[in-house]
Amino acid sequence: MSTARRRAPARARSPRAGRRYPAVTLAAAAAVVLGLIGTHVTAPAGSGTGTAVRRIEQDPPPPLFPDAELRGWTARLDGQRRAADVLYARWRAGHGTARDDPAFVRWAARQVPGPPPAAGRAAALGQVRALARTRCAAGRTAAAWLSAHGERDIWRLYLEDQRELMPRAEGEAARARLDAALELAATINDRLAGHYRRLGPADLDPALREARTATPAAGCACAYPAAPAALSSAAVAVLGALAPRRGAEYRWMQAQVVHARLYTADHLRDDLLAGALLGSLVGDYIRAAQNRGTTRS
Repeated sequence: MSTARRRAPARARSPRAGRRYPAVTLAAAAAVVLGLIGTHVTAPAGSGTGTAVRRIEQDPPPPLFPDAELRGWTARLDGQRRAADVLYARWRAGHGTARDDPAFVRWAARQVPGPPPAAGRAAALGQVRALARTRCAAGRTAAAWLSAHGERDIWRLYLEDQRELMPRAEGEAARARLDAALELAATINDRLAGHYRRLGPADLDPALREARTATPAAGCACAYPAAPAALSSAAVAVLGALAPRRGAEYRWMQAQVVHARLYTADHLRDDLLAGALLGSLVGDYIRAAQNRGTTRS
């Protein structure tokens, strides 16, 4: 691997923040904190990867959420992955592994259950309200960074770390698969979100809204399914197939991304789990097609 590595600039943090949100450990996120930033100068100018490198180089990760705050997410996300595997097996039985994106988009959209009724979503606000009462400066900083980089940047940087150990052609193919998974997950998620037009928690209860810079989704009735969960799940499926031994690391980072959106009241748990199911389906589809190189447009 490249030896031209630079450590991310150290960030000052208060003693309280340091106690509650320990720094990202080497075992859990070394690829993001140490192994990627500033090392991949060969990324094409203007490419998604090059942009991801620059963004995180300019905005290195703060201490993220401690594992105790992620409790429960791993099991829930693993459950959605298993459900997606079962569903994808049905698609594969009828269609094989050749890519047929238009047909898959239609099929995958039908596999995601509809959102719970309004009464159910209102009841789910209780969890978000309880979490909002625990917010602190360190948590807000972690959530803001994960919200800014959790859909694409983190996963592209993880891939670049893997590509250093691959032949060039294999690495380019892996980059294409990751990009395809992210774009397909976003396409289907946008279609469903536009169909259901469900408000997020902070729109259902304005008291939950943080005083933060508006995002492109602010005020949009498009919370179900949750795009961050869909894209991160698709990325985990693709990256995990490339480096199975790092699967636990990727799942840990995914739990960080998903929890951040509950923490900021952008999504309810049902939104995030629906997105995780969709993204896992997309990841299975792209991963199975990776050796065929055939696509129907």
